[in-house]
Amino acid sequence: MEYSHDDAELVRQPIGYWSWAASDAVVARIRHVLAGIGTTQPQAWILARVAAAGPSAATRDGVTGVLSGYAAAGIDDLDEEIDATIARGWVAQRPDGHLELTAEGEEFHARVAVTQGELWQERHRGISDEEYVITLKVLQRFIHNTGGHAWHH
Repeated sequence: MEYSHDDAELVRQPIGYWSWAASDAVVARIRHVLAGIGTTQPQAWILARVAAAGPSAATRDGVTGVLSGYAAAGIDDLDEEIDATIARGWVAQRPDGHLELTAEGEEFHARVAVTQGELWQERHRGISDEEYVITLKVLQRFIHNTGGHAWHH
């Protein structure tokens, strides 16, 4: 890999720019690939949350509560995204309000999970687990040092 600058110049590069550029590139790639299999990133998140919650635990409020922190990632309306998963036949909402994956939803969620795993491998190519953990700790330190708050489930 060829880097943009040598180490002496990299140490003076702005973290704001490079963290934004990395986020933008990763999100654009994820959204492009997910669109290719017929879904959006928020819909993939919803399927994952409903699947993780099990048949009796997922509610619309529970799913939107967990995912509401992702609003900065370009989600305009989580209720619309949940409605879209219902309309596509991936999620059913029971009369008591609980959400559950349909058989078609389970199958599609499995496909999305495989796709997300492939994207993970692509992003992490040439990056050791140790480097990845150090990177996240450095980014979390930047967030802390600037008075920001972030948490990911």
